[in-house]
Amino acid sequence: MHRPIFLKNLGLSFAGKSCFEDFSAEIHSGSRIAIIGRNGSGKSSLLNILRQSLNPSDGQVIIPDKLRIGYVEQTINDHSDLSGGQRLNKRLSEALALSPDLLLLDEPTNHLDLANRKSLIRMLQKYQGTLIIVSHDKEVLRKCIDIFWHIDNNNIHVFTGSYDDHIRDIEQKRASIEKELSLLKRDKKETHTGLMKEQKRAAKSKSKGKKSIEQKKWPTIVSNAKVLRAEKTTGRKKSAIDQKKQSLSEQLSELRLPEIILPKFSLSADQISSCNILAINNADIGYKKDNVLLKKVSLSICAKDRVAIYGKNASGKSTLLKAILDETNILKTGSWFLPKAEYIGYLDQHYSNLNPKISVIENVLEIRPDWNEATARRHLNDFLFRKNEEVHNLTSNLSGGEKARLSLASIAAKSPRLLILDEITNNLDLETKAHVIQVLQAYPGAIIVVSHEEDFISSIKITHKYKIQNGHLSTLPEDCS
Repeated sequence: MHRPIFLKNLGLSFAGKSCFEDFSAEIHSGSRIAIIGRNGSGKSSLLNILRQSLNPSDGQVIIPDKLRIGYVEQTINDHSDLSGGQRLNKRLSEALALSPDLLLLDEPTNHLDLANRKSLIRMLQKYQGTLIIVSHDKEVLRKCIDIFWHIDNNNIHVFTGSYDDHIRDIEQKRASIEKELSLLKRDKKETHTGLMKEQKRAAKSKSKGKKSIEQKKWPTIVSNAKVLRAEKTTGRKKSAIDQKKQSLSEQLSELRLPEIILPKFSLSADQISSCNILAINNADIGYKKDNVLLKKVSLSICAKDRVAIYGKNASGKSTLLKAILDETNILKTGSWFLPKAEYIGYLDQHYSNLNPKISVIENVLEIRPDWNEATARRHLNDFLFRKNEEVHNLTSNLSGGEKARLSLASIAAKSPRLLILDEITNNLDLETKAHVIQVLQAYPGAIIVVSHEEDFISSIKITHKYKIQNGHLSTLPEDCS
């Protein structure tokens, strides 16, 4: 047991960017905290403040004397001879060897295969010390965490409870505010309609002139006075409605949920009507004759199949993808029928399908030179690139989430018949991951996906599962992974 860690009026900002301000908290021994939020919101920086390798812009962190801290960074550069998963396991073992009172982990499930992921979750569940973790992994958030620090809109919002309760709480609050806004819209419309009726009555009364006076109805002067009073009353009502609407809109922005992407794909029915688009038979795959990683591989994919490939770290999953992409450094034997290169789209976590030296819209126009700027902008609008500064921003300046959206926009602009996805959800915040899922659910062609995230795989409606084990590719039953 250690004394509490105190955060007092903590703030963090960089040149031209504010992450959060005025955050205070007590971290008690045994707390299990997840720091969540968008890419670039300051999550990793907050971990570095807690381990005292980064000074906050404001406030202070009070750490008890002799507190043992274990830390595992997001990008591990040590042990370059190991795979990503092996590096993580080695660094985690080094951190746990310190018997830490406080364990700080930054996206620890990135690069882990399913077996290692489950092992990590079991370890975190058993860990007795204080755990603070940056993660976008829903399974980790559900099974290992009961306090959430959500960095959003320059604030850190604290929620205690389960991850699903946290999301449900946001959705319920949002629905309530949206209902109030809808009622306000109706009230404003009714107020406007009432004024229009009053003005219409006044005009009618004035046109009657002497006849109205003779019939002892309103004199015109009385009628006009009544309209003026109605306009003043309506003005006050409208002002009150507008003020309340602004307040509710501000509250709504605090409860931001992902916007919906509804992409349109360029693939037509006749382009995806062919059954077999890929067929591999009795193939050995490797880098040299004496370094064959996969043996006797057979795989057939039809036009609308969605295939998931599982396997431990360094089992040969990426090697198989490289062989399908026909990379020249891969040695292949056996029979191969592959789509033409222009019919294959490849997306990885590094967004290598983008040209970083040109703007967002130039990336799209490079793929579709037959489009004019207006058409390209309409397409980008579907992927949430709307403002001039967003559309003309240099691609190298984009955040990870923005690069993911642009990669998907590029794929949708000239849709391939086969889409290959290699660990594309690593490092993505939950909002961008939801966008990726929305696009892939709508994608009409065939998909091959390598991912360690079962939530992600199940959400994109996989039709066939394969596993690489001991150098062989075998079919998995639908309910296995």
